[in-house]
Amino acid sequence: METMSLNAETVSSPASVADARDTARDFVAGLARPVAADAADTVVLVVSEHVTNALRHGGGTCALDLTEHPGSIEVAVHDLSTHAPQMRTPDLHGDTGGFGWPMVNRLAHATYVTHSSAGGKTVSAFLPR
Repeated sequence: METMSLNAETVSSPASVADARDTARDFVAGLARPVAADAADTVVLVVSEHVTNALRHGGGTCALDLTEHPGSIEVAVHDLSTHAPQMRTPDLHGDTGGFGWPMVNRLAHATYVTHSSAGGKTVSAFLPR
Protein backbone atom coordinates (compact mmCIF):
# COMPACT_ATOMS: atom_id res chain seq x y z
CA MET A 1 0.00 0.00 0.00
CA GLU A 2 1.41 3.38 -1.09
CA THR A 3 0.81 6.61 0.86
CA MET A 4 1.93 10.14 0.04
CA SER A 5 1.13 13.39 1.85
CA LEU A 6 1.18 17.07 1.02
CA ASN A 7 0.79 19.84 3.55
CA ALA A 8 -0.72 22.99 2.06
CA GLU A 9 0.05 25.35 4.91
CA THR A 10 -0.63 28.63 3.15
CA VAL A 11 -3.96 30.44 3.01
CA SER A 12 -6.13 29.80 -0.02
CA SER A 13 -3.75 30.33 -2.88
CA PRO A 14 -4.13 28.93 -6.37
CA ALA A 15 -0.54 27.70 -6.08
CA SER A 16 -1.49 25.40 -3.19
CA VAL A 17 -4.28 23.81 -5.21
CA ALA A 18 -2.01 23.49 -8.25
CA ASP A 19 0.66 21.85 -6.05
CA ALA A 20 -1.95 19.40 -4.73
CA ARG A 21 -2.98 18.48 -8.29
CA ASP A 22 0.68 17.96 -9.24
CA THR A 23 1.17 15.78 -6.17
CA ALA A 24 -1.87 13.70 -7.12
CA ARG A 25 -0.58 13.24 -10.68
CA ASP A 26 2.86 12.20 -9.37
CA PHE A 27 1.27 9.82 -6.86
CA VAL A 28 -0.88 8.07 -9.48
CA ALA A 29 1.99 7.92 -11.99
CA GLY A 30 4.27 6.36 -9.35
CA LEU A 31 1.97 3.51 -8.35
CA ALA A 32 3.35 0.02 -8.88
CA ARG A 33 -0.03 -1.08 -10.24
CA PRO A 34 -0.97 1.51 -12.89
CA VAL A 35 -4.45 3.00 -13.05
CA ALA A 36 -6.39 3.87 -16.19
CA ALA A 37 -6.02 7.42 -17.50
CA ASP A 38 -9.64 8.30 -16.72
CA ALA A 39 -9.24 7.03 -13.14
CA ALA A 40 -6.07 9.13 -12.76
CA ASP A 41 -7.94 12.20 -14.04
CA THR A 42 -10.71 11.53 -11.51
CA VAL A 43 -8.19 11.41 -8.66
CA VAL A 44 -6.74 14.77 -9.74
CA LEU A 45 -10.22 16.29 -10.08
CA VAL A 46 -11.30 15.14 -6.61
CA VAL A 47 -8.03 16.34 -5.06
CA SER A 48 -8.56 19.73 -6.66
CA GLU A 49 -12.14 19.93 -5.39
CA HIS A 50 -11.32 18.76 -1.84
CA VAL A 51 -8.28 21.03 -1.42
CA THR A 52 -10.07 24.06 -2.90
CA ASN A 53 -12.99 23.56 -0.52
CA ALA A 54 -10.73 22.97 2.47
CA LEU A 55 -8.79 26.16 1.78
CA ARG A 56 -11.96 28.16 1.05
CA HIS A 57 -14.21 26.84 3.84
CA GLY A 58 -11.98 24.92 6.24
CA GLY A 59 -9.85 27.50 7.97
CA GLY A 60 -7.23 28.35 5.36
CA THR A 61 -4.90 25.37 5.80
CA CYS A 62 -5.21 21.71 4.99
CA ALA A 63 -3.29 18.47 4.64
CA LEU A 64 -3.75 16.01 1.78
CA ASP A 65 -3.25 12.26 2.14
CA LEU A 66 -3.38 9.91 -0.85
CA THR A 67 -3.50 6.17 -0.21
CA GLU A 68 -3.60 3.23 -2.60
CA HIS A 69 -5.92 0.38 -1.64
CA PRO A 70 -6.40 -2.84 -3.65
CA GLY A 71 -9.57 -1.62 -5.38
CA SER A 72 -9.44 2.11 -4.83
CA ILE A 73 -7.46 5.29 -4.33
CA GLU A 74 -8.31 7.22 -1.16
CA VAL A 75 -8.21 11.01 -1.23
CA ALA A 76 -8.35 12.43 2.31
CA VAL A 77 -8.17 16.12 3.16
CA HIS A 78 -7.83 17.34 6.74
CA ASP A 79 -8.86 20.88 7.66
CA LEU A 80 -9.61 22.95 10.75
CA SER A 81 -13.38 23.31 10.29
CA THR A 82 -15.88 21.07 12.06
CA HIS A 83 -18.57 21.76 9.42
CA ALA A 84 -19.17 18.82 7.08
CA PRO A 85 -19.73 19.43 3.35
CA GLN A 86 -23.40 19.94 2.50
CA MET A 87 -25.41 19.07 -0.56
CA ARG A 88 -26.98 22.25 -1.88
CA THR A 89 -28.61 23.51 -5.01
CA PRO A 90 -25.87 24.42 -7.50
CA ASP A 91 -25.66 28.08 -8.48
CA LEU A 92 -26.21 28.11 -12.23
CA HIS A 93 -25.00 31.73 -12.42
CA GLY A 94 -21.52 30.82 -11.19
CA ASP A 95 -21.47 32.93 -8.04
CA THR A 96 -21.48 30.44 -5.17
CA GLY A 97 -20.75 26.98 -6.58
CA GLY A 98 -22.52 23.96 -5.18
CA PHE A 99 -21.39 21.50 -7.86
CA GLY A 100 -18.36 19.92 -6.18
CA TRP A 101 -19.72 17.80 -3.33
CA PRO A 102 -22.44 16.17 -5.49
CA MET A 103 -19.83 15.50 -8.19
CA VAL A 104 -17.41 13.89 -5.71
CA ASN A 105 -20.21 11.69 -4.36
CA ARG A 106 -21.09 10.53 -7.88
CA LEU A 107 -17.47 9.72 -8.76
CA ALA A 108 -16.56 7.94 -5.52
CA HIS A 109 -17.38 4.42 -4.31
CA ALA A 110 -17.83 6.00 -0.88
CA THR A 111 -17.28 9.31 0.92
CA TYR A 112 -16.77 9.84 4.65
CA VAL A 113 -16.46 12.80 6.97
CA THR A 114 -14.74 12.11 10.28
CA HIS A 115 -14.26 14.63 13.05
CA SER A 116 -11.05 14.86 15.05
CA SER A 117 -11.05 15.05 18.83
CA ALA A 118 -8.38 17.74 18.43
CA GLY A 119 -10.74 19.77 16.22
CA GLY A 120 -11.35 19.89 12.54
CA LYS A 121 -12.36 17.09 10.20
CA THR A 122 -11.21 14.79 7.44
CA VAL A 123 -13.17 14.46 4.21
CA SER A 124 -12.34 11.19 2.41
CA ALA A 125 -13.34 9.86 -0.99
CA PHE A 126 -12.61 6.32 -2.19
CA LEU A 127 -12.24 6.38 -5.98
CA PRO A 128 -12.18 3.42 -8.35
CA ARG A 129 -8.77 2.36 -9.63
